[in-house]
Amino acid sequence: MPLLAAIARMGRAGKQTLLDFARTGSLGRRTGHGMVDGLRFKTARQLFAARPTAARDILAVPDDRPSVEFCRALLAGRTPEEAISFCAYMLPTRAAVWWGHECLGNLGDLLDEQDHGLLALVQVWVGGADGSFGEDEAIDRRTPAGWIALAACSGLQEQPARAVATGILMGLARVTLDERRSVLADFVEMGIAIAEAEALQQA
Repeated sequence: MPLLAAIARMGRAGKQTLLDFARTGSLGRRTGHGMVDGLRFKTARQLFAARPTAARDILAVPDDRPSVEFCRALLAGRTPEEAISFCAYMLPTRAAVWWGHECLGNLGDLLDEQDHGLLALVQVWVGGADGSFGEDEAIDRRTPAGWIALAACSGLQEQPARAVATGILMGLARVTLDERRSVLADFVEMGIAIAEAEALQQA
């Protein structure tokens, strides 16, 4: 994934984060409706058909709406957290791991030293490390970044998408209640931005 690898190698100090991209919409060529063609799952129904475990994590019934439209409907619904899970399933594994990295990286001091250390290793992996991240048994599942790292492990039993979503939601639980909804929305828009960037790369 040249785009993700290039961004990851630049490092956080030398790049505009994808959260900024999500806020400004500056990902380049888009369709008139703010979406790009070529997403790997054009509709929510296609995503659920390709990823059966999504039905266990997302209670909303899939339909033939475009994936991005369905995701934003989840965000606006009674259980906006389901939009996080949907984004995680919508993205390829390495892109989903990068999304999780960026989400947690934007939480700053809400994470501890262990989390930041794991995120640094995740950045290296996304930037082009070959193979798996490591052995999942050695990663602490009690910490948000641990779940993002687990998604990169070849021996992971859970779906990588579920691991990414778990890590992001654990991080969101540390955000104050009055800010949590807006931060969640930013994270979802970031996930959509990454999905669109991936689609542009494949176009």
